[in-house]
Amino acid sequence: MTALLDAPFGTLPALVRAQARDRPDQAALLEDGRTLSYRALDALADRAAAGLQRDGVLPREVVALCAGNSLEQIAVFLGALRAGAAVALLAPGATPVSLAAMAADAGARLLFVDRVAGEALAGADSPKAGLPPRIVLEELDGWLAPEGAAPAPVEPGPEWAFNLIYSSGTTGAPKGIVQPHAMRWAHIRRGALLGYGPDAVTLAALPLYANTALVSFLPALGMGGTVVLLRKFDAAGFLALAERHRATHAMLVPVQIQRLLALPGFDRLPLRWITCTSAPFPAALKAEVLRRWPGRLIEFYGMTEGGASCMLEARDHPDKLHTVGRPQPGHQIRLIDEAGREVPQGEVGEVCGRSPMMMTGYHNLPEQTAAAEWFDPQGLRFIRTGDLGWLDAEGFLSLVGRKKDLIISGGQNVYPSDLEEVLRGHPAVAEVAVVGVPSAQWGETPVAFVALAPGAAAAPEDLRAWANARLGKTQRLSAVELIAGLPRGAIGKVLKRELRESWIRSHQAGPAAGPQVFP
Repeated sequence: MTALLDAPFGTLPALVRAQARDRPDQAALLEDGRTLSYRALDALADRAAAGLQRDGVLPREVVALCAGNSLEQIAVFLGALRAGAAVALLAPGATPVSLAAMAADAGARLLFVDRVAGEALAGADSPKAGLPPRIVLEELDGWLAPEGAAPAPVEPGPEWAFNLIYSSGTTGAPKGIVQPHAMRWAHIRRGALLGYGPDAVTLAALPLYANTALVSFLPALGMGGTVVLLRKFDAAGFLALAERHRATHAMLVPVQIQRLLALPGFDRLPLRWITCTSAPFPAALKAEVLRRWPGRLIEFYGMTEGGASCMLEARDHPDKLHTVGRPQPGHQIRLIDEAGREVPQGEVGEVCGRSPMMMTGYHNLPEQTAAAEWFDPQGLRFIRTGDLGWLDAEGFLSLVGRKKDLIISGGQNVYPSDLEEVLRGHPAVAEVAVVGVPSAQWGETPVAFVALAPGAAAAPEDLRAWANARLGKTQRLSAVELIAGLPRGAIGKVLKRELRESWIRSHQAGPAAGPQVFP
């Protein structure tokens, strides 16, 4: 097993095969009272791979998978990889029209759905002609090749597509992000630094069609541990499962951690490792986790597209909780200005990254792929993140916001993260997002959307005055809107576009003038 992981390149199906040989009876997957050993998972993957080959799926073709977390989902995923196919991971929450468009873009030969996704598609008004043939996962046994079936062996290359993940589409049509086997192999090998191994028990608390979940799931399974699959995250249920299975690892997003901290049972959490990514992780929230829980809290910063990944070992660097850490070994960060020139250390620029963890590109979108790339003077390829940040003297990266979320008010750059950090300091504020809205006077002006803490009361104008007293003249909020909760995507990212559009729709009579007072 060690020899496999030490190799410059390998595959997840080969690792599962080795686990089935070395520890056949160990539980690989647990889901809602059901268990699959490594021997059983390996056999199911063989049957799925043989079924795909029987149905004419060739190496380097694509099958699509649209489902919640389940044993059958993982068996099909592994089977497709074993047959040399790539897997297009589609979010069940997408509209039928969008699902059909993504499956068509991927060129999927078959579409595997669970019953919930299948019923949504069956009831759609849109034509079904654009969807490939469907197999329902709850009826998978009738489709699989017979027990004992062995697929024709396929040896994928590092550049072969492992999977396609479609972007959320919050800024336009979803793009298919092609992630090669080499990228996923790097994710698996990184697991040795994070305590994954045969004794690890990992709670998969995020949907596995999201990259955030896969970067934890792949090393957990590949390195021989046990993965507990959750269909849906519930804070109390998560704590109960963690205690029942003596879980050691979980990849979470900040909003999940916030919900867990609200429960007194958090102090009994048996996890030894919590990794967190995908959304801003406030320094105060990190500090509260460290105060109440003795394990290792690791924040990752990166993109589904890959590039460089930063890592913050929170307990080792309590004075750096406002940052997202430093680039991992073998990863490079560059910060560039609008002209593509590197900015001096300490200045704000767009974050670009390079590492072994990089996408091939956007599927069928060469122009958008080129727009996402930056090449340094030596011709080395980096991936542009669209995030704005700066590096301190010790190499820690601080983010100030998304490039597209930057507010230019009266010709001044206003970073939403600065305003959000101030408002989080108010005792009545549970969560906040700041967006720029049209302003007749300033071009754009910042508006804050605030969800109050349970039992708290605060008037919007009082919150605005409190924040503006602590902000610079060029940063002042024009309005505060109280909402029940911030709109979020499947992995906890705040959908700022929805907030901005809701504001514009409700203020059609005219754009906000804004209260800023400039020198």
